[in-house]
Amino acid sequence: MNTILITGCSSGFGLETARYFLDRDWTVIATMRTPRGDVLPASERLRVVALDVTDAASITRALDEAGPIDALVNNAGAGLLGALEGVSIDATRQLFELNTFGTMAMSQAVLPGLRAQGTGVIVNVSSAVTLKPLPMLSAYTASKAAVEAFSENLALEVEPFGVRVRLVIPGRAPETSFSTAARTRSQNGIPEAYATWARQVFSAAPPQPVEVTTASDVAKVVWQAVTDPSSPLRIPAGADAVKLAAQAA
Repeated sequence: MNTILITGCSSGFGLETARYFLDRDWTVIATMRTPRGDVLPASERLRVVALDVTDAASITRALDEAGPIDALVNNAGAGLLGALEGVSIDATRQLFELNTFGTMAMSQAVLPGLRAQGTGVIVNVSSAVTLKPLPMLSAYTASKAAVEAFSENLALEVEPFGVRVRLVIPGRAPETSFSTAARTRSQNGIPEAYATWARQVFSAAPPQPVEVTTASDVAKVVWQAVTDPSSPLRIPAGADAVKLAAQAA
């Protein structure tokens, strides 16, 4: 029976991806900073495990509890909205610790096991912000662009050992709480000097984009990345991401 470990399963993409794999008879290790047993259906194939990807000891404990796995999905992450002048370097470092270094640390931690068994998949969840420059997202975009560059190089390193690396690139997902959380983390991310310009940016954005990404879109693409060896390294998820990827090609 195949086993997958997914980070950031308390809500959004991670939660839906955990449901998707459970429904298809995989054993799922659903990790969260603060485990909640009520967000996923009870199953003998489900284990909810505490994990903070920015804490080395937490990673070790979680992987010891999980045991051997066939796939890792690095989904845990956060957003940060604001003009660079208004975003503290400490906040940016914390963002990179979670989005970038957390992904690298988890990948590094599972590689010995995957390499020894001669098979496995690492799926890193990025963002379509890397496909088109957007204002007030410089720190967040940088953290995700780093994940993409890292993943592309890692794929070459581990391919000789039968391990695959894939990037899933979701678009904007208004149904999730991601954007709200990003604004909360930003605090005073828009200095007074930028206030008028920021209002113009927000007012110019369409309130209801025709093309968006759903958590279900992401879960389906993660499934493709994990189960289809012929899948490409970079896979957009969601109608808006697919369109942006085509424009960027």
